[in-house]
Amino acid sequence: MISKTDVFPIGQINKPHGVNGEMSFSFTSDIFDREEIPYFVFEMQGILVPFFLEEYRFKGSTTGLMKLEGIVNEEQARTFYGLTIYLPKKFLEKVEDTEIELDYFVGFTLIDAEKGSLGVISEVDQTTENVLFVIPTKNDELLIPAGEEYIEKIDHEKKIIYVRLPEGLLDL
Repeated sequence: MISKTDVFPIGQINKPHGVNGEMSFSFTSDIFDREEIPYFVFEMQGILVPFFLEEYRFKGSTTGLMKLEGIVNEEQARTFYGLTIYLPKKFLEKVEDTEIELDYFVGFTLIDAEKGSLGVISEVDQTTENVLFVIPTKNDELLIPAGEEYIEKIDHEKKIIYVRLPEGLLDL
C-alpha cells in the first residue's frame, strides 16, 4: 500500500478534455518527460492509487493533456477533477526543489543559520505575491518568506529546510 510519505506532489488535474477520457493538467515539474515514469499516483477516497500513463502532450510550459490507462470517457475523467498528481519519492532526487509544490513542505522543520530551529511549518500561504511559510508560536505565528534565495539546503529524509534569513527579519 502506498503511503503519503512515499510520494510528493508535482501537479493537479484541471478538467476533462473531450469525450475519450483525456484530462487537462497543470504541473510544477516535467520530470515525467525527462525520466521513465510509467505511472502517476492519485488519492482516491483516501487511498493512494497508481494509474499508468497511456499518453500525454504539453500545451504550455506548465500545462498539458494526459490519458490514463482504463479511463475511457468523460465521466471517468471527471472523477479526477481537482486531484493532486503525485510521484513516488524515488524520483525526488531527479527533481529540482523549485519544481516541487510548496504544500509538500508542510510538516518540515525550518532551521535558520543564525537563530537555529524556528519551528515546524503548519501551512504555506500562497495568497500574496510573496509565498510564506507559516510557523505557529506560543502567542502568534511566524511568517517566513519561502524565497529560494533564503533556502540553503533541503533534507527530504529528515524533513528539514535550512535557511539563511536576512538580518532583522525575525525581529519584526
